[in-house]
Amino acid sequence: MNRIEKRFSYLKKNKNKAFIAFITAGYPSLSVTERLVLEFDKRGVDVVELGVPFSDPMADGAVIQEASQAALKKKVSLKAILRSAARLRKKTDIPLCLMTYYNPVFCFGEDKFFKEAASCGVDGVIIPDLPPEEGRNLLKLAEKYSIDVISFISPTTSRERIKYIASIAKGFIYYVSLTGVTGARRALPADLINKLKIIKSLTKKPVCVGFGVSNAAQVAQVQAVADGVIVGSAIVKKIKENLKNGKLVKRTGGFVSLLKGSRV
Repeated sequence: MNRIEKRFSYLKKNKNKAFIAFITAGYPSLSVTERLVLEFDKRGVDVVELGVPFSDPMADGAVIQEASQAALKKKVSLKAILRSAARLRKKTDIPLCLMTYYNPVFCFGEDKFFKEAASCGVDGVIIPDLPPEEGRNLLKLAEKYSIDVISFISPTTSRERIKYIASIAKGFIYYVSLTGVTGARRALPADLINKLKIIKSLTKKPVCVGFGVSNAAQVAQVQAVADGVIVGSAIVKKIKENLKNGKLVKRTGGFVSLLKGSRV
């Protein structure tokens, strides 16, 4: 049982729900990223997703695409992010996931990637453009190094496929609340609750909702029916709003606290 599984076990025992924060690693710098992770830990965030900058982020909306491009211009690499995770691991025990696309992992080398990720204290990997059928070798390597590969379920996923994904899922299941890319939305999908009920009737794995969640009311709405909520674009936008002042970390941390409220 790694840090992700331990955290969800702890939350379930205490009847709490997970708050998962996504930030783009290296935006605006890796040193700021590390300070943000430590700040989030203080604010009670349960898991941090570190987005690996990529030139063709097919699942990401405009806000995260812009952050990724800014990080790439500063030559932020997967290897540098792993070193950053290792530095963080000396200071915090918060579960860390890398959200990346398959190309960086392929270029790095699958076995080398998981070996180094494990040694640097990474707990999970999220790869939105790699279907499980195409990633069987990757799943075996992840299990070898005790890293959870987080699986996706979308609004269009069939019951049969939900059962299959649930059977291989590790850590938690990432429910994509809408069709399309990441980004803040004014309202959550009308069928969200019914979709979650179907998924939770087919698996006992924790189910967390991401894509489109951007304010405290939506966080509360999701946490009422899911095991956790994932917020990314809204947090990255807050980082952007504070790039030119010396209060980026404090203000972003305060925003995360507002999102979380008193529910977790």
